[in-house]
Amino acid sequence: MAGVNGDRKGKKDDNGIGTAIDFMLSNAKLVLGVGGAAMLGIATLAVKRMYDRAISAPTSPTKMEQGGKRSWEEPAWMGSSPRVLNHDMKSTVSRSLQSLPTSSHAFEPDCLRRAVGRAAVGGSGATQSDLMRARMRLSLQEHLWEFYQCNVNIPAEEQAVARRAALDICAELRVFLHAKLPDMPLREMYLSGSLYDDLQVVTADHAQLMVPLILEKNLWSSIPGEDTIMNVPGFWLVRRENLEYFPRNSSYWDRCMVGGYLSPKSVLEVFDKLVAGSINWPAIGSVLDYIIRPVVPSETLTLEVQYETDRKLYVDFLPLLVMEDGTSLIAKPHRLAAERHENLWRQSFRVAETARLRALDQEDGGCRCACLKVAKAVCKLNPALTRLNASQLTNTILLLCEKEGDWTQEALADRFLQLLRALVGHLEAGRLSCALSPKVNLFCELTEHEVDELGYTLYCALSDPEGLLRTAVEQPDHP
Repeated sequence: MAGVNGDRKGKKDDNGIGTAIDFMLSNAKLVLGVGGAAMLGIATLAVKRMYDRAISAPTSPTKMEQGGKRSWEEPAWMGSSPRVLNHDMKSTVSRSLQSLPTSSHAFEPDCLRRAVGRAAVGGSGATQSDLMRARMRLSLQEHLWEFYQCNVNIPAEEQAVARRAALDICAELRVFLHAKLPDMPLREMYLSGSLYDDLQVVTADHAQLMVPLILEKNLWSSIPGEDTIMNVPGFWLVRRENLEYFPRNSSYWDRCMVGGYLSPKSVLEVFDKLVAGSINWPAIGSVLDYIIRPVVPSETLTLEVQYETDRKLYVDFLPLLVMEDGTSLIAKPHRLAAERHENLWRQSFRVAETARLRALDQEDGGCRCACLKVAKAVCKLNPALTRLNASQLTNTILLLCEKEGDWTQEALADRFLQLLRALVGHLEAGRLSCALSPKVNLFCELTEHEVDELGYTLYCALSDPEGLLRTAVEQPDHP
């Protein structure tokens, strides 16, 4: 088991006591659960650090490593084995979060620099603890901006080439659909997604092709999911109306009707037969100098476009309904109940969420978008956090904006830590309300195990946020 044969080079013989502590920390998860392990680790770390220092301190104060670095520095104690949060420990974890420093006033960069300056000249205004926290915040601020510049931002040239490839695919599909099915009631297709909002991170590898369907107003009506027996806020049913006056086949989309409702699954199947089965993508790819192939299997209809030797773009083909009140519904199935809820259309808040986030940043020159992009990159590059999506991160930031007013560039470190802490709290509660529609729970498609795993990973990251950035950087590139 983990920790039994750990390498303890550079430390004096401790008769196995230090090894026993390592063993206890590494395997506490199996006995106490993740929440218990986290609390035990925090409590035991102080004892272990003092013991390690006592047995490993050099016999002479002059025996220092190069650069003045002591060999008995604080050891790493976070494990990496699979974790499941013990629900009985959630109240303890919640209480422990209260002691973590998150106040924007306590750690504003100017205050930190003043604290460091006072300590440097021997002033009594800052305690050793204040100095340590100040240095940690300044260090995190620097690491966040370095991570942003080196790993988050995508070069403008790469974005332009990816957009051009997506536009080429959109043009080909538009020509094909109009020629093959001229009577299909569609509005003009358009490209969307984070690639076009300057919110894509790491690589320019994803775009959405929106395909708006035209529905007859007197033949179709939308029903919110919470008003149905399924009670799923954020998803809608589109019901066929007036069948006694306008019988079946009066609407083009009656062919996609299941049980009296327009089925997004059936709509996707119609387009799948056309896009994936009828279009000669190898021939089109040779003309465009791309390699194009449908992705199978896929939750939605997705095309993989290799537009350069080492660069790929994934284009999601998304049928879209825009209702009279402006509600946008997309044909993307419920992740956990796709079969049981196959008639449900997903409500999309992305356009409104992005607009609100940008408007807030424009008002005060804030760091909201930068904070979002850093969080998206961390989640994209860290396998343990890939289940957190852009919508969940965006809404967490929007909810924080209602409580926190300081979003200046200098406050990025504080806001990033506050974002991590807020996510842990929402995961602990099992609910993240949509900022634009509070009845919608954005965590409703996560399993209990995924909620616990995400909560544990982020809880540990609060103790070592720079380690979270390092973990993301060390991960191999994702497709």
